[in-house]
This record gives sequence, structure tokens and C-alpha cells, in this order.
Amino acid sequence: MKLATYLITIAFPSLAAAGFFGGQTVIDDDLSVPGKNPLSYCQKPVDDIIEIDHVDLSEIAAGKTLTIEAVGNFTEEVVEGAYIFITVKYGLITLLHTKEDFCDQLKNIDKECPVKKGKTVVTKDVELPKQIPPGKYTVLADAYTADDRKLTCLTASVQFKR
Repeated sequence: MKLATYLITIAFPSLAAAGFFGGQTVIDDDLSVPGKNPLSYCQKPVDDIIEIDHVDLSEIAAGKTLTIEAVGNFTEEVVEGAYIFITVKYGLITLLHTKEDFCDQLKNIDKECPVKKGKTVVTKDVELPKQIPPGKYTVLADAYTADDRKLTCLTASVQFKR
């Protein structure tokens, strides 16, 4: 559960764009979140309320300190009642599938609701336990406002080794 919380704390801000080149449409299927991280958008974040500038992570390894730096923009204020669906898998096994209060999850990164419109910077050090079993972990975080509008949807896969 702690691992899920740590991975999820990095999952808040988003934006991407489609482009045109020489009159032809360029198909851009890259859903990677900008920065040094394993994050991807679930789909193009065209109308997401959270726009990510970048997310940078230090080395992700059991027993190490994970340093998180995330910079993004909230296009509108986010108030109490926002929620997030969280799924954590270990290989093919679902460890966690839950709906959580978005504002409660923000406390993990020293933020709180309401989140004001505008630029947001998150910096956080997280001690990852030494006892994380080796294997592939996948996290999905799908967040919504209190009135069911998309904040963002992010996914990440991380391989822990012995």
C-alpha cells in the first residue's frame, strides 16, 4: 500500500498537443509525460484540467530515496469532492483497486484542497522500503473533479530488481 501511495503521489498534472506538418496530419501516439519518469497518459490529455509541464524522478529502487519534482498547471480550481480511481498491479495480480478522495491523496505530497488555478510545483523525497518484492508494478491513477470532469489519467510501470 505504501508503494502505491508513493507512485501515485507523482501522478498529478497533464497536457499534450496534436500537430500538423506541411499540410499533412502528423499522427503522434506518444503518450509519455514530459521529463525523466516512467509515466504515460492514459489517452491524449486534450481537455484535462491538470496540464503537466514535466515530472522528474530520481532512481527508482528499493531501499533508496525517490526524489520527485513535478511542475504543472491547474486550468481551474479543484475543490473537495474530487476523486481518483487507483489500480496497482504486481505482474498480472491486482493488489489494489479503489476509489479515493483526491484531496486526501494530495496530503501525501504536502498539498491540500482547494487547489488554486495556476502553476503548481511539487517536490518530495520518499523513502522506498528495502523490502519491496522484485517484479513489475503497474499503477493507474484516473482523477476527476467533484462534478465528474477529467483532471488527468496517468499510468506507470516500474520494474524492481533484487
